Amino acid sequence: MKKILLLHGAIGAVDQLNTIKNELSGKYEVHTLNFSGHGGGKIPEEPFSIEMFSGDIIDYIDKNHLEGIDIFGYSMGGYAALYAVLMNPGKIGRIFTLATKFDWSIEIAEREVKMLDAEKIKQKVPKFAEELSMRHGADKWIIVLEKTAEMMRALGRNKLLTAEALSNMKNEVLVGIGDSDKVVSIEESIAAFRVMPGSKLLVMPGTPHPIEKVDAGRIVSEAEYFFER
Repeated sequence: MKKILLLHGAIGAVDQLNTIKNELSGKYEVHTLNFSGHGGGKIPEEPFSIEMFSGDIIDYIDKNHLEGIDIFGYSMGGYAALYAVLMNPGKIGRIFTLATKFDWSIEIAEREVKMLDAEKIKQKVPKFAEELSMRHGADKWIIVLEKTAEMMRALGRNKLLTAEALSNMKNEVLVGIGDSDKVVSIEESIAAFRVMPGSKLLVMPGTPHPIEKVDAGRIVSEAEYFFER
């Protein structure tokens, strides 16, 4: 049975991928993991980073003897998966990214960080604050936001997936983007797709950024088509 690893995005956790996991489970051996500090796990003392999360992926693969596993990575999960592949050739099979942000700069990072202000979230979208508290822990969710903001600023200063880095990609990659995504542009997705040899582009109509608003059935059908070819 083919194996697939599902990866969540920034300030997310595995619970957001349950619907996709359940729909794929009849045909695949489906794995998920919470990145360090997410989903109620122990908050690491060191800063969050793509390097850390990529290490989480490789550690999980090694621990569970999953060399060659295919990956679906949502948003930051896709970025971490691509970086893991470049740093660890041969460990991972095909990669399907969705809503992964490739275009980072200091200005873009500061714009994204504004969305991670815990006080504003509590005041303006208390329901979201409650969701984050339940997902990561009442005593941890604000720390997760702060560490994620630090990670984004680091990406703004040092974008890891440059065009040069992506041009060295040996794996098959499906770059997915929703045409209604307000966080990731179609243009930056196309730019990444064009520099990765053998990659493919998927534009999903009527699809915004939040994973909860993406048609899970569409993700499953696209994943099956891509991974089974």
